[in-house]
Order: sequence, then structure tokens, then C-alpha cells
Amino acid sequence: MGAVSGIVAAVAGLASAQLAAAAGRPEASPVTAVGGAVVDLTPVAVREWAIRLFGTSDKLVLGLGILAVLAAVAVGTGLLAVRHLPAAIAVTGGCGLVGALAALSRPDASWRDALPSLVGALVSAGVLYLLVTAGKRTRPAGAAQGGAGAMDRRGFGRLVVAVLAASAGVGLGARRLGAHGSADATASRARFVLPRPTVPAPPVPAGADLRVPGLGPFLTPDQDFYRVDTALVVPRVDADTWRLRIHGEGVARPLTLDLRRLLARPVVEHDITLTCVSNEVGGPYAGNARWLGVRLGDLLREAGVRPPSEGGPADQLVARSVDGMTIGTPVEAVMDGRAALLAVGMNGRPLPFAHGFPVRMVVPGLYGYVSACKWLTELRLTTFAAYDAYWVRRSWAQQATVKTQSRIDTPRPYADLAPGRVPVAGVAWAQHRGIERVQVRVDGGPWQEARLGTADGVDTWRQWVWPWEATPGPHTLEVRATDGTGAVQTGVRTGTVPDGATGWHAVDVRVRALGSGLPAGADRQ
Repeated sequence: MGAVSGIVAAVAGLASAQLAAAAGRPEASPVTAVGGAVVDLTPVAVREWAIRLFGTSDKLVLGLGILAVLAAVAVGTGLLAVRHLPAAIAVTGGCGLVGALAALSRPDASWRDALPSLVGALVSAGVLYLLVTAGKRTRPAGAAQGGAGAMDRRGFGRLVVAVLAASAGVGLGARRLGAHGSADATASRARFVLPRPTVPAPPVPAGADLRVPGLGPFLTPDQDFYRVDTALVVPRVDADTWRLRIHGEGVARPLTLDLRRLLARPVVEHDITLTCVSNEVGGPYAGNARWLGVRLGDLLREAGVRPPSEGGPADQLVARSVDGMTIGTPVEAVMDGRAALLAVGMNGRPLPFAHGFPVRMVVPGLYGYVSACKWLTELRLTTFAAYDAYWVRRSWAQQATVKTQSRIDTPRPYADLAPGRVPVAGVAWAQHRGIERVQVRVDGGPWQEARLGTADGVDTWRQWVWPWEATPGPHTLEVRATDGTGAVQTGVRTGTVPDGATGWHAVDVRVRALGSGLPAGADRQ
């Protein structure tokens, strides 16, 4: 009964906390707040391991892990309550305090963010007291009538069911309230019509998409575009109430813009490949899309900003998200003429919420952690010496240009191939420098020239394919690229920290002898 009481009390507390968070900020719910604090405190090596192991499911795994720990604590607290109820109540209060402190540690938190965890702890303590005191008065079914207030085990069971039913009702109310809170944002996205670009992107060149089986499309569909961020709850921002503030050092004319005023400026369209700095050699965290938005460099000049090369005092542009994330970008990079955008559209549609609706930054040539702020709400001009953005405080480099990389997409790892001609294909990228050459070799032999897809500017990846006459036996395929400056991709293997991985992607395969069925090889990522 103690274990059951602890679990039921925890469920009631979480439901109540969720309702309190839905009435305020969803990010202040205990699981979300604690999860965010865990992400902040997790060592870089552990975080990179989690991304490699779980991919984009890392947030789900983190949430389930927190719930599992909470369930174990709840069982232990319930068992303690049977022997010493005041101590168990104190443990429950301590859990609420942990949640409150975690919520207060989040960027841009206010004292109100502590309330959901405290409300949850109060409700949990009350339910625990009710169930444990009732449980101590239970008597076996069929036993003689006990003292005043005694109940049989069935009565205790009915009390548990009643508390769980009430908790379910509270949880449903929290969900509906949260849905109502995000309804305006959902409706604003549904109403939002992308403006016609003043400067549209030309059609994707014929031959850019090689259409090789096993090779993805040249433009990555929204639903397949990678997502790596720290948001355990995707912010749903109302486009009608969204505002962007531009201020800081060297800003002669500070600006505060709503979406309508932002899009009164010329709107342009560009195909740009984005890459995450957490992308291992051969990894999946790169995607190519057609972005629509306003040129960021022009907007900064309108505010009176001058880049350092023209004597401007600020060399860092700190972008802030609605969830408090900060990303620092070199001012010189966004004002040197490249297609740095405040994007509102992706592949011909408004940005998905998961990719930053209503407005996000896109800067070609830089890794996402120093350029691609989603759910943008503030741009502040400062210096790298004066301020370290979120990831810089966690061992990553202040500035990080995308490194030349190439990847084999087909044949897949552990492929068991028939002998004969096999298309070896993949993608290569060096944003803002372009790709001029891709070479493939087998078993450490001479490098062979791959055929490149047609270039779509210097800011996108290029597909490539090489026809391989596969012979029976185990083989290792390797790929390397040469960027538009003539620099050849290095084969030296380094990890992702502090400014991106390097090395050649290698895949081991096995080619069957005619009439045989040998086991597959292995990927040497």
C-alpha cells in the first residue's frame, strides 16, 4: 500500500503541476524544467554520445528517464511514509523544490515559473498523507468491523481509483488548456500567407538531383529535415503577437518589428544547406532546403550597424530565442554579402513550428549552433570578448565555419551486394565555398573521380555518384571532397568538439560470390 500510495501521489502531483504550467508557461512544468536543467548540466561528451545513440529521439529518452527516476523516488517515498510520514512529506517537498529551482534556472525565467513544481509538491504531499493514513486503517475483507473510520482493502482501492480518476481529469484539463494556449499560434500559422519573393530563387538546375536509388532528394522535405536543439517542448509562437528587437553596440537606430513590418522589406529566396556541429563523419545532421526571408545584413545596415571591417564596434550578433537560447554569430559573416536570412518560409510553406515559426536565422557557411537561431525574438550587437553564448559556455568554439565533408549514402552500412556494377553515391558540402570535386576509392587504392550533380550555387550540397565494378569479397569504400577554393577534405579523424568533425567517411561492404550468401560487412563510421 505504501508503494501504491507513493505512485498515486506522484501522478496527482504531476497532473496538478501540468495544469499550473499550462495556465502559465508550458516550459515551467517539472519534467520539462528538470529536463532542461539536465541538458544544461550534462557534460559535452555525454551529450554527444546521447545524440549518436538516440538521434533525434534523445529528448523523448530524456523525458522517459526523468519519469522513471521519479517513479522510483515515488515508490521509495511511499514505503518511507508507512514508517515515518513526516519524513516522506519532507522528501516530497524536496522534490518540488528541485523542480522549482530547475524552472528558475531556465533562461528568462520569472518567479511564477516555480509555482507549478510547488503546486505539484503540495498536492502530492496531501494525497500521500490521505492515502497512507487511510491505508493504515484498512482491515482485511471480511474481518470484524474496526474502529471509527476504518475501511477494508476494497475501500482503499476505491479511494486510489478516485484519486487517479481526479488526476486524469486534471491532466485532461491541463492538456486542453495547453492546446487552447497554442491554438492562437496554430491559427496564426494557418492564416499566414508567404509573401511573393522580390528575388525568387531560380529552379533547381537540371541534373542537380541524380535520382540514384538510396540517395535522398536534393531538397530535403520538411518532415525529414534534421532537428537538433535543446527545446524539450517545441515553442508555439503566435505570429500576430511576435516581435523582434534589434539593439546593442553600434546600433544607431534600434528597431522593434512585428511580422508585417519585417516583411514590408524585400523578400528573397535561396537554396541553402544547413549542418549541425554535432554531425559525426557520415552523419545525418545535414539538410538542404529552399528558404524565404529578409536579408539580415540589409536589416542591420538599416539599424545603422557597421561590420568590424568598416569600423563597427560590435563583432558578435547574439540571437535570442523565445525559450532563452542564445546563439552568437560573427557580424562580419552576416554582412559580407552572403545570403544570411531572417527566414519565414521553408520549401514553399511557412516554417514548421519545430523549425522556428514564425522567424528563424539561416546563415550559409556556419554551423547551426553559431548561426541558426530558431523562434527568434531578439538580436543584440556585442563582442565575443564581452559575451559567451549558450554553447560557447559549454566548451564549443566561439566561431565555427562549416568544414568540407562528404558522405556515402549508398550502398548502406552492412550491405550484402551482388557482383557487378554498383552505384556508389552520396552528398558533399562546403557551404559558401562550394564543391568542385568528389573522389572515391576502394580498399585504399587510387582515388577515382565521381560524377557530380549540377551545382545549385555555393551554399548547397552536391550529389555525386561513381559506378563501381564490384568483385566478390569484403571491401572498404571511402570518399573525400575538394571545395571551391581547391582545399581537399582532410582524412584526419577528429570528433565534433569544439568546432566540427573531420575525416573521410568509410563504409565496409561484402560482395557475394555467384551462388553464395556471405554475411554483410560493417560501417566504419
